[in-house]
Amino acid sequence: MLIYSMGVSVDGFICDRRGGFDWTAPIDELFRFHLARVGGLGAYLLGRRLYEAMRVWETDPSLRDGADANEFADVWCALPKIVFSRTLDDVQGNARLAEASVTDEVAATLAATDKDVEIGGAGLAATAFELGLVDELRMFRYPVVVGGGTPFLPPVAEDVALDLVESRTFGSRVIYERYRLVRDAPA
Repeated sequence: MLIYSMGVSVDGFICDRRGGFDWTAPIDELFRFHLARVGGLGAYLLGRRLYEAMRVWETDPSLRDGADANEFADVWCALPKIVFSRTLDDVQGNARLAEASVTDEVAATLAATDKDVEIGGAGLAATAFELGLVDELRMFRYPVVVGGGTPFLPPVAEDVALDLVESRTFGSRVIYERYRLVRDAPA
């Protein structure tokens, strides 16, 4: 299953107008939820900006300042990552640059694991969503309105039906929403 998961403002943005997302910093309860979620993945497909933002977990030892952070760094470093970029020549850690189309890389990544695969980065995830490759949306809705920025989802030409399969409110008032895309039933 291909999952698109990000922190999002109430008005649907993953970054504000200045590109900031400091309002998405998780508290302990939410961080542990992310740790368990990422620990269950078989691979991660990332756009360049998300790869660069997350690379610190592999390169900055100061982030290993507690048991949960250390465990997350270990999980993240071990997770196979495929990076989509037109500007990077190489990547670090357990990552490789994508060599094929989004469709082909998603298919190959899903075929290589029996676990869920996550995709992240607004542009990359939007492409996968538009191609009908995303099976689930997992939103962490933060109690903030930012008024513009990078949208969680691309504009769509037709309605996309969703089933809410899980929701949870964390102590920080962040609401986790898990939606499965409703696929047309075979004729």
